[in-house]
Amino acid sequence: MSMNEFDEFNFDTLAVRAGQLRTHECEQAEPIFPTSSYVFGSAAEAAARFSGEVPGNVYSRFTNPTVRTFEQRLAALEGGERCVATSSGMAAILSTFMALLKSGDHIVSSRAIFGTTSVLLTNYMAKFGVETTFVDLVDEAAWAAAIKPNTRLLFLETPSNPLTQVADLARLAQLAHDNDCLLVVDNCFCTPALQKPFELGADIVIHSATKYLDGQGRCIGGAVVTKEEVVGLDVYGFLRTAGPTMSPFNAWVFMKGLETLRLRMDAHCRNAQQLAEWLVEQPAVAAVHYPGLSTHPQHALAARQQRGFGGVLSFELKEGKAAAWKMIDATRMISITANLGDAKSTITHPATTTHGRLTPEQRANAGIADGLVRIAVGLEDIDDIKADLARGLGSE
Repeated sequence: MSMNEFDEFNFDTLAVRAGQLRTHECEQAEPIFPTSSYVFGSAAEAAARFSGEVPGNVYSRFTNPTVRTFEQRLAALEGGERCVATSSGMAAILSTFMALLKSGDHIVSSRAIFGTTSVLLTNYMAKFGVETTFVDLVDEAAWAAAIKPNTRLLFLETPSNPLTQVADLARLAQLAHDNDCLLVVDNCFCTPALQKPFELGADIVIHSATKYLDGQGRCIGGAVVTKEEVVGLDVYGFLRTAGPTMSPFNAWVFMKGLETLRLRMDAHCRNAQQLAEWLVEQPAVAAVHYPGLSTHPQHALAARQQRGFGGVLSFELKEGKAAAWKMIDATRMISITANLGDAKSTITHPATTTHGRLTPEQRANAGIADGLVRIAVGLEDIDDIKADLARGLGSE
């Protein structure tokens, strides 16, 4: 079955079938090609492959059949034209910036992004002469005011980490395009099962495949999805040269994760909704941040823009950091780790982990309070999740 024939299928079929081209062995499951290089039939064929005159495998730093299948499947799910898989989510972001920007360019970024992404922008991209202005994710006037003649990209995560704020992608896409900029959206929290940024006007979608695309916390990887002329010429060119490459084994694991993506995301959403509603009732909790709550400032936008509200929530304890650490340490089942998107529920204290490299002022500007706790709600029984948290909340 050719790739064009997949155009007629819906999401769940694409998640299971897209990108697979069977070998002469007629395998049912996608194979893993753990090879560094490929053999050519002649010197002329080798030259044609290396030059790009003839498509095909050249070297697994930038061409591998297993990685290509994952790329094609994720591109089909997102509704993009092409995907470039990378060694991590941060490698996907770095590849995008390095491929599309030059010294003297400017980025407008949401302030509410992963702490390491913020460090990449302020500590490293700045070394190459790329300036970043950080703005409030949901303040559209601030986005507009921050754009300069040399602005090339608008970058954001939605929902944000860890406060789950939601940006209006259609309005930001219009703003970007009116100013000849690209809108880059990190779709890690929702995945294409819950949110389709391209349908709302985004130009580039970034993923940490490590999270929900895998779904079981097994491998590190990332991906950049966009139009052929952007990924094919620029981001892919950077990958070929610099080599932040996804391994064939990891690509195979991510493919298996995609097969159950919609089912898992629906289950994560159900558990997270129930947990958020329960946390609101706990006396020790000052605030709960989850788009599925009617009290969330962007609840209506999230309901319109997303198919579901996601599996990540955060909440603030009234007694600050000491209470947050005490509650986290009281859990017996939930995993204390900063990763998310796992079948296993995970819990972390953002101010000292995911956002610990930020200055106190940067954390305050991003709304990362000392009493804030983030939970990526897994697939365990919801009553067991509640009971595990209740130990540290004094509500057993």
